[in-house]
Amino acid sequence: MLIRHGQKLPTGDHMHPLLHDLKKGKMSKLFIIANRLPVTVEETAEGNFYRQSSGGLVSAISAYLRLEDSNQFTKKIWVGVSECAERVWASAESVTPPEYDFKPVFVPPKLYEHYYNGFSNSVLWPLFHYFPSFADYQPSYFEGYLKVNAKFASELERILDPKDTVWIHDYHLLPLAAMLRKKFPQLTIGFFLHIPFPSYELFRVIPREWQHELLSGMLGADVIGFHTEDYLQHFLTSVRKVIKARIDHRTISWDGRDIQIGDFPIGIDYNKFQGASSDHGVLTKRSEYLRSKLDKRLIFSVDRLDYSKGVFNRLKGYREFLVQNPHYKEKVVFALVIVPSRDTISKYAERKKLIDEYIGNFNSRYGNINWQPVIYQYGHLSFEELVGMYTACDLALITPLRDGMNLVAKEFVASRRDRQGVLVLSEMAGAANELTEALLINPNDRKEIAKMIKIGLEMTPDEQERRMTAMQKRLQEYNVVTWAKEFFTALARISSEQMKKEPLLLDNFAKAKMFQAYSLAESRLILLDYDGTLSPFYKDPQMAMPSQTVLQLLRELSTDPANKVYIVSGRDSGSLENWLGHLPLGLIAEHGVKIRHHGGSWQVSGLGSIKAALSEIAAVMNKFVQQCPGSFIEQKDFSIAWHYRNADMALAEVKAKQLHLALQEKADLSELSILNGHKVIEVKGAAINKGMAIAMLLDDGKYDFILSAGDDQTDEDMFRKLRGEPHAFTIKVGSEASIAAYNLLTPYLLQELLQRLSATTQAAREYESNI
Repeated sequence: MLIRHGQKLPTGDHMHPLLHDLKKGKMSKLFIIANRLPVTVEETAEGNFYRQSSGGLVSAISAYLRLEDSNQFTKKIWVGVSECAERVWASAESVTPPEYDFKPVFVPPKLYEHYYNGFSNSVLWPLFHYFPSFADYQPSYFEGYLKVNAKFASELERILDPKDTVWIHDYHLLPLAAMLRKKFPQLTIGFFLHIPFPSYELFRVIPREWQHELLSGMLGADVIGFHTEDYLQHFLTSVRKVIKARIDHRTISWDGRDIQIGDFPIGIDYNKFQGASSDHGVLTKRSEYLRSKLDKRLIFSVDRLDYSKGVFNRLKGYREFLVQNPHYKEKVVFALVIVPSRDTISKYAERKKLIDEYIGNFNSRYGNINWQPVIYQYGHLSFEELVGMYTACDLALITPLRDGMNLVAKEFVASRRDRQGVLVLSEMAGAANELTEALLINPNDRKEIAKMIKIGLEMTPDEQERRMTAMQKRLQEYNVVTWAKEFFTALARISSEQMKKEPLLLDNFAKAKMFQAYSLAESRLILLDYDGTLSPFYKDPQMAMPSQTVLQLLRELSTDPANKVYIVSGRDSGSLENWLGHLPLGLIAEHGVKIRHHGGSWQVSGLGSIKAALSEIAAVMNKFVQQCPGSFIEQKDFSIAWHYRNADMALAEVKAKQLHLALQEKADLSELSILNGHKVIEVKGAAINKGMAIAMLLDDGKYDFILSAGDDQTDEDMFRKLRGEPHAFTIKVGSEASIAAYNLLTPYLLQELLQRLSATTQAAREYESNI
């Protein structure tokens, strides 16, 4: 059920009016998709009410949606799991209506447990934060994870329109973009990962099938965003290794689409925190904290309960500081706030127990009746309490072992209108890339933590102001709105480019026109490439022998007396002869170098002189086979090809560029031509190509129907030659832009088309024989 803020929620089968509007598909809407809704329902004696939840994602998105930049969308709808039962949700009312509507997704508790505490937070979270030993690879977790993502997709299908924009957030929903893409190929989809993406050496420990599912799921988006360049590069490496997709700088070509990858470090609502320092509630809390600390120096930390936050190391670093600097005893206090999180997961409960025991021992050993070195709170802080502490402390100590960004560090800096205070920050946090004036530490080095605490507490006011001013300027310029605008700019750009490259698919109208022309024609020429056109690609080229379906199809087409069928391939003549020589059709091998008409023998296009030149090319290619494991050479009579589809794609793409340059220097381009194909580089004679080969066929006969189909760059010569022919239908197999008039996405769709063409004349012949 989709609801609008500030209204009583409908009960029973009554649909909210906005849902009717959405189903009409008349509005361009923005859907924010996250694991949970940004509201929590409270059940009270006076009724059920929903209030905005806390959290970095909620704060960031809400800040963006409040501002004018998001008004390009007529509706803004947040979709996520509701923590309460559907009956409770349906009776709830809004306390303070925010700037967007939302749609709850209701998931059974056991399924949600497998999806959330299971796969999301017992596999992805520890692994992506570099705690691989904490990961628990239960198949039931992954099944639950996919089912909940499918549940999101199912709920969205009912209210999405193809012209809408979907913005998916975080690791809970990695497969969702691909699920939506299957249903809505034209949908604009963005995905942003708010946690680190790990190195390939860590990602690869996930079961192989799961790896592929996660990466291909993310690649359903048009734009994929990360906080830092490091995370982006780790992702690209995993895509190269696992998916083996083609990557050009920050563009991934996958499933017929281009996906843009970018680093967009999330910002905060800078003005909110800068202005809050003068808020009455904040000033009250700040005064309380200042009175409590008296003449002591105040260190402050706030974090969720999580092993990735480095709280235990932080405490050890603080203890080391007191050991090294005993004169600070009773002159400094560390206020540590731990916010409850996932404490039903064993690793989190264990972490809390360790922290509780350590602080108890710490205070009893180092403290006295008048002074406790650590003031510890396990609970939530209100906004006023949080900013009050930000503005009262002398030093903020933020030392995660690994963190996607860490907005606490940015909030602390933004809140310091007095431009005082020191930030000690882990270099493992994404924020460290921007907050370079902070005192950066290795969170595993307790001595360095101790050293930086001392430097920070003794830093002069002028130095504090210089550092704080520089960091505030950066945060003010790149705030949460800048972050969102940059992401949506990238999304608009790639969507525009996708539209320009949109293939002209062979639709039903074009097919009807083709069937009519075919049935009326008296003399037809059918020109078909083989690999990637009639047959899909295989790792081993020799495994691509024609299926019985293809053989039967070619037999039916070529036995029609009105048809002349030719296979126009880059294959060697021997393979074509072995596979197809028994059929009543013509064969053109090595991109037009050799031709065999039906009933005749092989003829060569006078290129015997290039064999010596090709032997020199073979020597160059052999060096690259040695340098690139998995690549191999295919030697033909009048051409030679270096295949790299089985090699590591990251290395292979580099070597392919190097080989291409080497061949350009080595080859006599007046005698040889270099072809960049689908994961293959081929060198052949320059004097002939597929276009020249079929030109001879066109000269030999008059045809009132011509069909040509191919998938590769080498087939463009054939399409180019036929472009002016009035009776020609040209088809590019695949989604890439082409000279061909139409696109069909797969060889199987081409097979289906040819079967229907063949059936057209077979039915006509059967009808005539029965008259």
